[in-house]
Amino acid sequence: MGKTVVSISGNQFHINGRPTWEGRSWNGNRIEGLLFNSRMANAIADDENPTTRGVWAYADGPWDPDRNTAEFCAALADYKTHGLDAVCINLQGGSPRGYSPIQPWIISAFESDGSLKEPWMKRLEKVLQATDELGMVVVLGLFYGASTRLFADEAAVVRAVDNTVDWLAKHTANHVLLEIGNEIDNKVFHQPVIEVARCHELIERAKSRSEGKFNTPAKRLLVSASILNPHTVADNIIGASDFLLVHGNHVTGLEGWQQSNPDGIRLQLLRTKASPAYRGQPIFYNEDDHFDFDKPDNHLVAAVEGYAGWGFFDYRGARESMACGFQSLPVDWRIGSERKKGFFSKLKEITGGKA
Repeated sequence: MGKTVVSISGNQFHINGRPTWEGRSWNGNRIEGLLFNSRMANAIADDENPTTRGVWAYADGPWDPDRNTAEFCAALADYKTHGLDAVCINLQGGSPRGYSPIQPWIISAFESDGSLKEPWMKRLEKVLQATDELGMVVVLGLFYGASTRLFADEAAVVRAVDNTVDWLAKHTANHVLLEIGNEIDNKVFHQPVIEVARCHELIERAKSRSEGKFNTPAKRLLVSASILNPHTVADNIIGASDFLLVHGNHVTGLEGWQQSNPDGIRLQLLRTKASPAYRGQPIFYNEDDHFDFDKPDNHLVAAVEGYAGWGFFDYRGARESMACGFQSLPVDWRIGSERKKGFFSKLKEITGGKA
């Protein structure tokens, strides 16, 4: 590895020393420097709970985490052709049932003491190798709310950060952006050090731990954490982060939580940039489940107009076919559903695609 290098210059992302989408605009909006991504949290996941593991069986065989990762890697080139810059995965996965209040599965790359599980890291290495060859970025999340119950204590969480940073350095992962926690202002974490009031401690630790260990312009990992409401609760996170990760899931219309509200995205970005802690870092959404890609205005369009990248969050709803959902196990990683086709078609229109 080491072929692909991600870096930041001002408010732009660069890949191998050049801004993403160099010189390109869409509908009068500059997209040079933006990072377009998709949430694929369970790309290297496995479930160690024998009572839930069987639920993820394929139509033609039992659940197989290695098959899952192999099929994901096989689909990456197609994603890139449509203009996808980055994939977002997590070392504790993401709910394979979308929004699920009860999450009994055991999905985590960490032992209770914060040490790394070798099978998970072997699958991560395959993803990093495949994306490195394609010139794609990996947004690697460490912690996912419900799964943090599996840690013995705070020391184990800190150890997990250190172990991950050291592993990434050893494997020359110059194309990784580190996301400490997913939605750290959501009240679902079992370890307070990951929550919004203290997560800056882990961001700073990952930055300092990685210092001088990466052959990139920063000479270290670029680190952040994703937030639901950055403009109201997270000046400490905005101040500590190299880039900002915002979520558009909860930005909804008056008619209900599933209704899109593009103006809400515009307002969210304006408020975030107005924070006294904001110093011009690049911004991208790495989770948003509002689509309307066939309409002239939607969350993706609003993000682009606000000079922010956007991330597609797709899970399989009730009675939907197996072709739907990039987070729901087992995953069909192909661009096969109408929703996936809608996203990638719009993305290709905006970016012009990439061979």
